[in-house]
Amino acid sequence: MLGRLRKSFGRFRTSMRAETTAREAKRTHNLFEAAAVYISAYAEDDQDQIDEAVTWVSPEALSFGVSELACRAVIALARERDESPQTVARSLLGLPAA
Repeated sequence: MLGRLRKSFGRFRTSMRAETTAREAKRTHNLFEAAAVYISAYAEDDQDQIDEAVTWVSPEALSFGVSELACRAVIALARERDESPQTVARSLLGLPAA
């Protein structure tokens, strides 16, 4: 009796894992999620994660997402530093002040 119960529970667990994996494989990613993963992986030099992120959306969408992330980051940093976005952007790129 106990053996049957273990076997049944084991099959249930296996089917739940397979279901979860299938659901995760079908999950769609939006361009902002792809951009966030791509940029953070690039900063950490994680080529596997970069390669995965570029498959989530089209190259054009990823480019847009990265641009949007850059804009938001510069604006947030400018507010934090109490400087203009142009000053912050130039500073981040190592350019002289305009």
